[in-house]
Amino acid sequence: MDIFRIEGPVRLSGTVNVNGSKNASLPIMAAAILAAGKSVIKSVPYLSDISVFGQLLCQLGCELDRSPNGDLCIDSDVIDNPIGEYDIVRRMRASICILGPVLARYGRVEVSMPGGCAIGDRPVDIHLRGLAELGAKIHLKNGNIVAEAPRGGLKGKDIFMGGPFGSTVLGTANVLMAATLAKGKTVIESAACEPEISDLANCLNKMGAKITGIGSPRLIIEGVKQLQPVEYQVIPDRIEAGTFMVAAAITSGKLHIQNCRLDDMMAVVDRLRNIGVTVEAAEGGCVVTRKGSIKPADITTQPHPGFPTDLQAQFMALLSLAKGNSIVIEKVFPDRFMHIAELNRMAANLRKEGPTVIVAGVKKLIAAPVMASDLRASAALVLAGMVAQGTTVVNRVYHIDRGYERIEERLNLVGAKISRVAEAS
Repeated sequence: MDIFRIEGPVRLSGTVNVNGSKNASLPIMAAAILAAGKSVIKSVPYLSDISVFGQLLCQLGCELDRSPNGDLCIDSDVIDNPIGEYDIVRRMRASICILGPVLARYGRVEVSMPGGCAIGDRPVDIHLRGLAELGAKIHLKNGNIVAEAPRGGLKGKDIFMGGPFGSTVLGTANVLMAATLAKGKTVIESAACEPEISDLANCLNKMGAKITGIGSPRLIIEGVKQLQPVEYQVIPDRIEAGTFMVAAAITSGKLHIQNCRLDDMMAVVDRLRNIGVTVEAAEGGCVVTRKGSIKPADITTQPHPGFPTDLQAQFMALLSLAKGNSIVIEKVFPDRFMHIAELNRMAANLRKEGPTVIVAGVKKLIAAPVMASDLRASAALVLAGMVAQGTTVVNRVYHIDRGYERIEERLNLVGAKISRVAEAS
């Protein structure tokens, strides 16, 4: 198992390029199931989550291949094993994305209850309720979700997809994909508005689906008889872009971040500017700089277009060095705070009270051995390590490999001092 050794403090300067979105790539890969034949998906990042999902598609019967230029080819001509086995599904929550498309195309699907990061309870009841509204018969069997379409196939329906913490991204993706091949019209009310859902909908339309209302909480789908394979390029990863923005800010650096869509990140840019960070649009992206002190701020995570939960941990690392007290409220995953104890090991002053964290700014962070608990917490610890005094050791960096491609190499090119080494046995 690898670890990171991070020497700090450093100041980052230079240019970084944002890769394709992991959270857009995964449901789009699942969408390829809906059309028999070869689909080509461009800008899919090289990540462990992508690899795991590829294994899942191969288990279903698909064939996958990466071209020399990085394009991912998915041949879904044959789906002969409509089962998502526990050994793969337990490793990644996005595995649940196969539920809707396999059900729509094959008429039956069996998927193990999904795993993923330790960021709190994330039930799939809304996914199942939505598919049941389309006519699917659903039951649990030995820890697996079993869904079967009626004899005449799925049928369009008006479906409300809201939940106790807002809309569900993967639930919206599942019902959206299934509805493309359902008979008649489906209306998804309280649909997730995340850019990754819009990207999925645009891809489906390019495959021949009829979806309107893209980007809004009301999606309207007119079912079609079949979809065609597609060639499609996924959007840039806004969470990776946001992480690089915080990297520039926390190190008092200057980064030109290329392949970054600021329109997808208005809440993030607003908070950065409020904190005292300069974000300027530039050709193909933006330039992020910080010269003065870090100002305290209040942040509340919300579904898009609100502040993304996937950047909460990174901003908490940044606010740890603010001059004053900040408040961070987590309204998407109220238990997503396992990074607090690790940041406090580095001399941060964070206090959790329910879904709220009070961040009392400190003058400096001090290096320490820390343990990554999930993907975004890993990024927060790397950010903290780059400004901490001394050598920070981040354990379990396999978490960060799930969502950031070779992040240590890319940060080192702009001034970081991060080495990846095998953990001593």
